[in-house]
Amino acid sequence: MNLFDFTLKIKGFPLAAAREHLQQTQSIPAKDKGDYQREQALKIANYHLKNTAFYRDLVGRETITDFSELPLLTKADLQQPLADRLSEEYTTGKVYVNKTSGSSGHPFIFAKDKFAHALTWAFIMQQFGQYNLDFNRSYQARFYGIPLKFPGYQKERLKDLLSQRYRFPIFDLQEKELEKILKQFKNRKFEYINGYTSSIVLFAKFLRDKGLVLTEVCPSLRLCLVTSEMLFESDRMLLETHLGVPVINEYGASELDLIAFTAPDGSFAINTDNLFVEVVDDAGSPVHMGSPGRLIITSLYNKAHPFIRYDIGDLGIIDEDEKGKPYLKELIGRTNDIAHLPSGKTVPGLTFYYVTKSVIEDSGKVKEFVVIQKEIDRFLVRYVSDQALTETETATMEKALETYLETGLHLDFEHCQTIVRSARGKLKQFSSEYHG
Repeated sequence: MNLFDFTLKIKGFPLAAAREHLQQTQSIPAKDKGDYQREQALKIANYHLKNTAFYRDLVGRETITDFSELPLLTKADLQQPLADRLSEEYTTGKVYVNKTSGSSGHPFIFAKDKFAHALTWAFIMQQFGQYNLDFNRSYQARFYGIPLKFPGYQKERLKDLLSQRYRFPIFDLQEKELEKILKQFKNRKFEYINGYTSSIVLFAKFLRDKGLVLTEVCPSLRLCLVTSEMLFESDRMLLETHLGVPVINEYGASELDLIAFTAPDGSFAINTDNLFVEVVDDAGSPVHMGSPGRLIITSLYNKAHPFIRYDIGDLGIIDEDEKGKPYLKELIGRTNDIAHLPSGKTVPGLTFYYVTKSVIEDSGKVKEFVVIQKEIDRFLVRYVSDQALTETETATMEKALETYLETGLHLDFEHCQTIVRSARGKLKQFSSEYHG
Protein backbone atom coordinates (compact mmCIF):
# COMPACT_ATOMS: atom_id res chain seq x y z
CA MET A 1 0.00 0.00 0.00
CA ASN A 2 1.31 3.47 -0.90
CA LEU A 3 0.67 4.95 2.53
CA PHE A 4 2.05 8.43 1.83
CA ASP A 5 0.00 8.80 -1.36
CA PHE A 6 -3.07 7.48 0.45
CA THR A 7 -2.65 9.98 3.28
CA LEU A 8 -2.60 12.88 0.80
CA LYS A 9 -5.66 11.47 -0.96
CA ILE A 10 -7.81 11.15 2.16
CA LYS A 11 -6.92 14.73 3.07
CA GLY A 12 -8.38 15.84 -0.24
CA PHE A 13 -5.22 16.62 -2.17
CA PRO A 14 -5.71 15.54 -5.85
CA LEU A 15 -2.30 13.95 -6.36
CA ALA A 16 -3.23 12.06 -9.55
CA ALA A 17 -4.52 15.24 -11.25
CA ALA A 18 -1.41 17.11 -10.10
CA ARG A 19 0.88 14.46 -11.59
CA GLU A 20 -0.99 14.59 -14.88
CA HIS A 21 -0.72 18.40 -14.95
CA LEU A 22 2.99 18.22 -14.17
CA GLN A 23 3.56 15.87 -17.11
CA GLN A 24 1.81 18.34 -19.39
CA THR A 25 3.91 21.32 -18.31
CA GLN A 26 7.11 19.27 -18.56
CA SER A 27 6.24 18.31 -22.13
CA ILE A 28 6.49 21.96 -23.20
CA PRO A 29 9.67 22.43 -25.31
CA ALA A 30 12.47 24.24 -23.49
CA LYS A 31 12.44 27.07 -26.06
CA ASP A 32 8.77 27.76 -25.24
CA LYS A 33 8.89 27.29 -21.46
CA GLY A 34 9.77 30.87 -20.62
CA ASP A 35 6.86 32.23 -22.63
CA TYR A 36 4.52 29.74 -20.97
CA GLN A 37 5.69 30.81 -17.52
CA ARG A 38 5.17 34.50 -18.26
CA GLU A 39 1.69 33.82 -19.66
CA GLN A 40 0.73 31.77 -16.61
CA ALA A 41 2.19 34.39 -14.26
CA LEU A 42 0.07 37.08 -15.89
CA LYS A 43 -2.96 34.78 -15.74
CA ILE A 44 -2.63 34.06 -11.99
CA ALA A 45 -2.03 37.76 -11.30
CA ASN A 46 -5.24 38.75 -13.07
CA TYR A 47 -7.09 35.96 -11.28
CA HIS A 48 -6.15 37.44 -7.91
CA LEU A 49 -6.80 41.01 -9.04
CA LYS A 50 -10.34 39.88 -9.84
CA ASN A 51 -10.96 37.54 -6.89
CA THR A 52 -8.73 38.66 -4.00
CA ALA A 53 -9.49 42.04 -2.43
CA PHE A 54 -6.22 42.06 -0.47
CA TYR A 55 -4.15 41.79 -3.65
CA ARG A 56 -6.34 44.18 -5.64
CA ASP A 57 -5.93 46.81 -2.91
CA LEU A 58 -2.18 46.26 -2.85
CA VAL A 59 -1.81 46.70 -6.62
CA GLY A 60 -4.42 49.42 -6.96
CA ARG A 61 -5.74 48.03 -10.23
CA GLU A 62 -8.31 45.46 -11.32
CA THR A 63 -6.39 44.09 -14.29
CA ILE A 64 -2.86 44.15 -15.68
CA THR A 65 -1.27 43.53 -19.08
CA ASP A 66 2.39 44.03 -18.16
CA PHE A 67 3.50 41.63 -15.42
CA SER A 68 6.64 43.65 -14.66
CA GLU A 69 4.50 46.59 -13.52
CA LEU A 70 3.21 44.64 -10.53
CA PRO A 71 4.69 45.64 -7.16
CA LEU A 72 6.89 43.29 -5.19
CA LEU A 73 4.98 41.45 -2.48
CA THR A 74 6.88 41.40 0.81
CA LYS A 75 6.52 39.29 3.92
CA ALA A 76 5.56 42.40 5.87
CA ASP A 77 2.56 42.79 3.51
CA LEU A 78 1.36 39.35 4.58
CA GLN A 79 1.35 39.94 8.33
CA GLN A 80 -2.39 40.32 8.64
CA PRO A 81 -5.18 37.77 9.28
CA LEU A 82 -5.20 34.96 6.73
CA ALA A 83 -8.94 35.32 6.12
CA ASP A 84 -8.29 38.87 4.88
CA ARG A 85 -5.79 37.61 2.30
CA LEU A 86 -7.70 34.70 0.78
CA SER A 87 -9.37 34.66 -2.60
CA GLU A 88 -13.13 35.07 -2.31
CA GLU A 89 -13.54 31.58 -3.81
CA TYR A 90 -11.89 29.97 -0.77
CA THR A 91 -12.27 29.81 3.00
CA THR A 92 -9.74 28.76 5.62
CA GLY A 93 -11.56 25.45 6.04
CA LYS A 94 -11.16 24.47 2.39
CA VAL A 95 -7.45 25.12 1.89
CA TYR A 96 -4.11 23.84 3.11
CA VAL A 97 -2.95 26.13 5.93
CA ASN A 98 0.50 26.31 7.49
CA LYS A 99 2.94 28.86 8.87
CA THR A 100 6.45 29.91 7.93
CA SER A 101 9.39 29.31 10.24
CA GLY A 102 9.92 33.02 10.85
CA SER A 103 13.64 32.75 10.10
CA SER A 104 13.39 35.96 8.06
CA GLY A 105 12.00 37.87 11.02
CA HIS A 106 8.51 38.04 9.45
CA PRO A 107 6.56 34.88 10.32
CA PHE A 108 3.06 34.52 8.93
CA ILE A 109 0.32 31.99 8.23
CA PHE A 110 -0.25 31.09 4.58
CA ALA A 111 -2.61 29.03 2.47
CA LYS A 112 -2.57 26.96 -0.72
CA ASP A 113 -5.54 25.57 -2.55
CA LYS A 114 -5.51 21.78 -2.48
CA PHE A 115 -4.51 21.38 -6.12
CA ALA A 116 -1.54 23.74 -5.68
CA HIS A 117 -0.41 21.81 -2.60
CA ALA A 118 -0.78 18.51 -4.47
CA LEU A 119 1.39 19.99 -7.24
CA THR A 120 4.08 20.74 -4.68
CA TRP A 121 4.13 17.12 -3.52
CA ALA A 122 3.95 15.75 -7.05
CA PHE A 123 7.03 17.79 -7.98
CA ILE A 124 8.96 16.87 -4.82
CA MET A 125 8.27 13.16 -5.27
CA GLN A 126 9.33 13.37 -8.89
CA GLN A 127 12.63 15.04 -8.00
CA PHE A 128 13.36 12.44 -5.34
CA GLY A 129 12.43 9.77 -7.85
CA GLN A 130 15.35 10.81 -10.04
CA TYR A 131 17.51 9.22 -7.36
CA ASN A 132 15.28 6.13 -6.96
CA LEU A 133 13.85 7.41 -3.69
CA ASP A 134 10.21 6.58 -3.03
CA PHE A 135 8.24 8.50 -0.39
CA ASN A 136 6.09 5.43 0.19
CA ARG A 137 8.93 2.97 0.73
CA SER A 138 12.41 4.51 1.11
CA TYR A 139 13.44 4.73 4.77
CA GLN A 140 14.62 8.21 5.77
CA ALA A 141 16.96 9.28 8.57
CA ARG A 142 15.60 12.74 9.39
CA PHE A 143 17.71 15.51 10.95
CA TYR A 144 14.98 18.07 11.68
CA GLY A 145 13.59 20.01 14.59
CA ILE A 146 10.44 18.85 16.35
CA PRO A 147 7.91 20.66 18.59
CA LEU A 148 8.66 19.94 22.23
CA LYS A 149 5.11 20.35 23.54
CA PHE A 150 3.09 17.13 23.71
CA PRO A 151 0.42 17.65 20.98
CA GLY A 152 2.86 18.97 18.38
CA TYR A 153 5.45 16.35 19.26
CA GLN A 154 3.02 13.45 18.88
CA LYS A 155 1.67 14.88 15.60
CA GLU A 156 5.17 15.01 14.08
CA ARG A 157 5.98 11.51 15.30
CA LEU A 158 2.80 10.22 13.63
CA LYS A 159 3.71 12.01 10.39
CA ASP A 160 7.15 10.43 10.57
CA LEU A 161 5.60 6.99 10.96
CA LEU A 162 3.32 7.49 7.97
CA SER A 163 6.18 8.90 5.89
CA GLN A 164 8.73 6.11 6.36
CA ARG A 165 11.18 8.18 8.40
CA TYR A 166 12.90 8.19 11.78
CA ARG A 167 13.64 11.58 13.31
CA PHE A 168 16.72 12.48 15.33
CA PRO A 169 16.52 15.33 17.87
CA ILE A 170 18.93 18.07 16.80
CA PHE A 171 18.64 20.65 19.58
CA ASP A 172 21.43 18.98 21.55
CA LEU A 173 24.16 17.50 19.38
CA GLN A 174 26.89 16.91 21.92
CA GLU A 175 29.00 13.79 21.56
CA LYS A 176 26.81 11.51 23.70
CA GLU A 177 23.80 12.35 21.51
CA LEU A 178 25.79 11.80 18.34
CA GLU A 179 26.78 8.38 19.70
CA LYS A 180 23.07 7.55 20.03
CA ILE A 181 22.46 8.63 16.44
CA LEU A 182 25.34 6.45 15.22
CA LYS A 183 23.84 3.49 17.10
CA GLN A 184 20.55 3.97 15.23
CA PHE A 185 22.39 3.85 11.91
CA LYS A 186 23.93 0.56 12.99
CA ASN A 187 20.51 -0.91 13.85
CA ARG A 188 18.29 0.49 11.08
CA LYS A 189 18.36 0.09 7.30
CA PHE A 190 18.19 3.75 6.33
CA GLU A 191 18.24 4.48 2.60
CA TYR A 192 18.81 8.21 2.75
CA ILE A 193 19.45 11.14 5.09
CA ASN A 194 17.35 14.29 4.89
CA GLY A 195 17.68 17.39 7.06
CA TYR A 196 19.31 20.64 8.05
CA THR A 197 22.78 21.09 6.62
CA SER A 198 24.53 22.20 9.82
CA SER A 199 23.28 19.24 11.88
CA ILE A 200 24.36 16.67 9.29
CA VAL A 201 27.74 18.40 8.88
CA LEU A 202 28.24 18.21 12.65
CA PHE A 203 27.46 14.49 12.55
CA ALA A 204 29.94 14.05 9.67
CA LYS A 205 32.66 15.78 11.73
CA PHE A 206 31.89 13.38 14.57
CA LEU A 207 32.36 10.46 12.14
CA ARG A 208 35.61 12.01 10.84
CA ASP A 209 37.00 12.29 14.36
CA LYS A 210 36.18 8.61 14.93
CA GLY A 211 37.74 7.60 11.62
CA LEU A 212 34.43 6.23 10.36
CA VAL A 213 32.53 6.20 7.08
CA LEU A 214 28.80 5.85 7.74
CA THR A 215 28.17 3.31 4.98
CA GLU A 216 30.54 0.95 6.78
CA VAL A 217 27.99 0.66 9.61
CA CYS A 218 24.86 1.31 7.52
CA PRO A 219 25.47 -0.25 4.08
CA SER A 220 21.85 0.36 2.99
CA LEU A 221 22.47 4.13 2.91
CA ARG A 222 22.47 5.53 -0.66
CA LEU A 223 22.07 9.32 -0.52
CA CYS A 224 22.14 12.44 1.63
CA LEU A 225 19.82 15.38 0.98
CA VAL A 226 20.48 18.69 2.77
CA THR A 227 18.09 21.59 3.05
CA SER A 228 17.23 24.95 4.67
CA GLU A 229 20.81 26.14 5.27
CA MET A 230 23.82 26.98 3.11
CA LEU A 231 25.87 24.10 1.72
CA PHE A 232 29.51 25.08 1.19
CA GLU A 233 31.68 23.05 -1.14
CA SER A 234 34.03 22.12 1.71
CA ASP A 235 31.05 20.78 3.67
CA ARG A 236 29.85 18.80 0.66
CA MET A 237 33.26 17.14 0.40
CA LEU A 238 33.25 16.36 4.13
CA LEU A 239 29.77 14.85 3.91
CA GLU A 240 30.51 12.71 0.87
CA THR A 241 33.75 11.46 2.42
CA HIS A 242 32.40 10.49 5.84
CA LEU A 243 28.83 9.57 4.98
CA GLY A 244 30.06 7.61 1.98
CA VAL A 245 27.20 8.65 -0.30
CA PRO A 246 26.47 11.44 -2.83
CA VAL A 247 25.06 14.69 -1.43
CA ILE A 248 22.26 16.59 -3.11
CA ASN A 249 20.88 19.97 -2.14
CA GLU A 250 17.40 21.43 -2.10
CA TYR A 251 16.21 25.02 -1.71
CA GLY A 252 12.58 25.73 -1.02
CA ALA A 253 10.04 27.67 0.99
CA SER A 254 7.04 26.17 2.75
CA GLU A 255 4.73 28.91 1.50
CA LEU A 256 5.80 28.31 -2.11
CA ASP A 257 7.29 25.07 -3.31
CA LEU A 258 10.59 23.36 -3.95
CA ILE A 259 12.49 26.20 -5.67
CA ALA A 260 15.70 24.47 -6.75
CA PHE A 261 17.01 20.91 -6.55
CA THR A 262 20.27 19.23 -7.50
CA ALA A 263 19.71 17.53 -10.84
CA PRO A 264 21.50 14.27 -11.74
CA ASP A 265 23.87 16.30 -13.95
CA GLY A 266 24.96 18.25 -10.85
CA SER A 267 23.25 21.56 -11.67
CA PHE A 268 20.99 23.29 -9.15
CA ALA A 269 17.93 23.24 -11.39
CA ILE A 270 15.16 25.83 -10.94
CA ASN A 271 11.56 24.64 -10.61
CA THR A 272 10.11 26.11 -13.80
CA ASP A 273 7.00 23.91 -13.64
CA ASN A 274 5.23 25.44 -10.64
CA LEU A 275 7.10 28.71 -10.20
CA PHE A 276 8.28 31.78 -12.10
CA VAL A 277 11.55 33.07 -10.63
CA GLU A 278 12.98 36.53 -11.27
CA VAL A 279 16.14 38.26 -10.03
CA VAL A 280 15.94 42.02 -9.43
CA ASP A 281 18.12 44.78 -8.01
CA ASP A 282 17.31 46.94 -4.97
CA ALA A 283 15.07 49.15 -7.12
CA GLY A 284 13.06 46.13 -8.28
CA SER A 285 14.42 46.16 -11.84
CA PRO A 286 15.50 42.89 -13.50
CA VAL A 287 19.23 42.19 -13.51
CA HIS A 288 21.20 40.58 -16.32
CA MET A 289 21.35 36.79 -16.37
CA GLY A 290 24.23 35.66 -14.19
CA SER A 291 24.17 38.79 -11.98
CA PRO A 292 23.31 38.78 -8.27
CA GLY A 293 20.05 40.18 -6.97
CA ARG A 294 16.92 39.59 -4.92
CA LEU A 295 15.03 36.39 -5.69
CA ILE A 296 11.42 37.19 -6.61
CA ILE A 297 9.03 34.25 -6.99
CA THR A 298 5.53 33.79 -8.36
CA SER A 299 3.49 30.71 -7.52
CA LEU A 300 1.82 29.93 -10.83
CA TYR A 301 -1.16 27.88 -9.65
CA ASN A 302 -2.10 28.91 -6.12
CA LYS A 303 -5.59 30.37 -6.45
CA ALA A 304 -6.28 30.45 -2.71
CA HIS A 305 -3.60 32.99 -1.82
CA PRO A 306 -1.50 35.34 -3.95
CA PHE A 307 2.26 34.81 -4.02
CA ILE A 308 2.94 37.06 -6.99
CA ARG A 309 6.32 38.75 -7.44
CA TYR A 310 6.95 37.64 -3.89
CA ASP A 311 10.22 38.81 -2.35
CA ILE A 312 11.29 35.70 -0.50
CA GLY A 313 14.09 37.58 1.26
CA ASP A 314 17.04 35.79 -0.33
CA LEU A 315 19.89 36.94 -2.57
CA GLY A 316 21.08 34.74 -5.40
CA ILE A 317 22.39 34.36 -8.92
CA ILE A 318 20.47 32.59 -11.68
CA ASP A 319 22.12 31.60 -14.95
CA GLU A 320 21.24 29.41 -17.93
CA ASP A 321 22.94 26.27 -19.20
CA GLU A 322 23.81 25.68 -22.86
CA LYS A 323 20.22 24.56 -23.50
CA GLY A 324 18.77 27.74 -22.02
CA LYS A 325 17.54 26.01 -18.87
CA PRO A 326 17.80 28.21 -15.75
CA TYR A 327 19.68 27.05 -12.69
CA LEU A 328 20.57 28.58 -9.34
CA LYS A 329 24.25 29.38 -9.76
CA GLU A 330 24.66 30.70 -6.24
CA LEU A 331 22.52 31.28 -3.19
CA ILE A 332 24.18 34.21 -1.44
CA GLY A 333 22.06 34.51 1.70
CA ARG A 334 19.21 36.47 3.20
CA THR A 335 18.64 40.11 2.26
CA ASN A 336 18.31 41.08 5.92
CA ASP A 337 21.60 39.39 6.86
CA ILE A 338 23.81 42.29 5.87
CA ALA A 339 27.09 43.28 7.50
CA HIS A 340 27.69 47.04 7.65
CA LEU A 341 31.39 47.97 7.79
CA PRO A 342 33.14 51.18 9.00
CA SER A 343 34.15 52.16 5.44
CA GLY A 344 30.48 52.40 4.48
CA LYS A 345 30.66 49.13 2.59
CA THR A 346 27.85 46.60 3.05
CA VAL A 347 28.38 42.93 2.34
CA PRO A 348 26.11 39.90 2.64
CA GLY A 349 26.58 38.48 6.11
CA LEU A 350 27.29 35.08 4.65
CA THR A 351 30.40 36.55 2.98
CA PHE A 352 31.72 37.42 6.43
CA TYR A 353 30.85 33.95 7.66
CA TYR A 354 32.55 32.36 4.65
CA VAL A 355 35.83 34.26 5.16
CA THR A 356 35.89 33.25 8.82
CA LYS A 357 35.01 29.67 7.95
CA SER A 358 37.89 29.37 5.48
CA VAL A 359 40.33 30.12 8.31
CA ILE A 360 38.68 28.56 11.33
CA GLU A 361 38.47 25.13 9.73
CA ASP A 362 42.22 25.02 9.28
CA SER A 363 42.44 24.47 13.03
CA GLY A 364 40.64 21.16 12.57
CA LYS A 365 39.10 21.36 16.03
CA VAL A 366 36.08 23.67 15.61
CA LYS A 367 32.88 21.67 15.17
CA GLU A 368 30.55 24.56 14.32
CA PHE A 369 30.30 28.30 14.77
CA VAL A 370 28.19 31.38 14.12
CA VAL A 371 29.12 35.02 13.54
CA ILE A 372 27.21 37.90 15.16
CA GLN A 373 27.76 41.57 14.35
CA LYS A 374 27.73 43.52 17.64
CA GLU A 375 28.99 46.93 16.51
CA ILE A 376 29.95 48.41 13.15
CA ASP A 377 33.55 47.25 13.65
CA ARG A 378 33.11 44.39 16.11
CA PHE A 379 31.97 40.82 15.54
CA LEU A 380 31.49 37.91 17.88
CA VAL A 381 32.46 34.39 16.81
CA ARG A 382 30.63 31.87 18.95
CA TYR A 383 32.13 28.41 18.44
CA VAL A 384 32.01 24.82 19.69
CA SER A 385 35.21 22.84 20.14
CA ASP A 386 36.90 20.60 22.66
CA GLN A 387 39.73 23.11 23.05
CA ALA A 388 39.69 26.89 22.86
CA LEU A 389 41.34 28.57 19.88
CA THR A 390 44.85 29.84 20.50
CA GLU A 391 45.89 33.49 20.24
CA THR A 392 47.76 32.64 17.05
CA GLU A 393 44.61 31.15 15.49
CA THR A 394 42.42 34.12 16.42
CA ALA A 395 45.05 36.55 15.12
CA THR A 396 45.15 34.66 11.82
CA MET A 397 41.41 35.07 11.53
CA GLU A 398 41.55 38.83 12.10
CA LYS A 399 44.28 39.07 9.46
CA ALA A 400 42.02 37.24 6.99
CA LEU A 401 39.30 39.85 7.56
CA GLU A 402 41.76 42.61 6.65
CA THR A 403 42.74 40.75 3.49
CA TYR A 404 39.24 39.94 2.25
CA LEU A 405 37.16 42.78 3.70
CA GLU A 406 38.91 45.79 5.24
CA THR A 407 41.14 46.91 8.08
CA GLY A 408 39.95 47.96 11.52
CA LEU A 409 37.61 45.03 12.18
CA HIS A 410 37.73 43.34 15.58
CA LEU A 411 36.77 39.82 16.54
CA ASP A 412 35.70 38.53 19.93
CA PHE A 413 35.49 34.81 20.57
CA GLU A 414 33.16 32.82 22.79
CA HIS A 415 33.98 29.17 23.41
CA CYS A 416 30.74 27.17 23.91
CA GLN A 417 29.65 23.61 24.60
CA THR A 418 26.73 23.95 22.19
CA ILE A 419 25.11 26.57 19.96
CA VAL A 420 21.44 27.37 20.43
CA ARG A 421 19.30 26.68 17.37
CA SER A 422 15.92 28.09 16.42
CA ALA A 423 12.67 26.52 17.62
CA ARG A 424 12.67 24.43 14.42
CA GLY A 425 16.29 23.41 14.76
CA LYS A 426 17.83 25.70 12.15
CA LEU A 427 21.22 27.29 12.73
CA LYS A 428 21.44 30.96 11.77
CA GLN A 429 25.02 31.20 10.59
CA PHE A 430 25.24 35.00 10.53
CA SER A 431 23.13 37.58 12.33
CA SER A 432 23.46 41.27 13.11
CA GLU A 433 22.61 43.00 16.36
CA TYR A 434 24.01 46.30 15.09
CA HIS A 435 21.34 48.89 14.29
CA GLY A 436 23.40 52.03 13.78
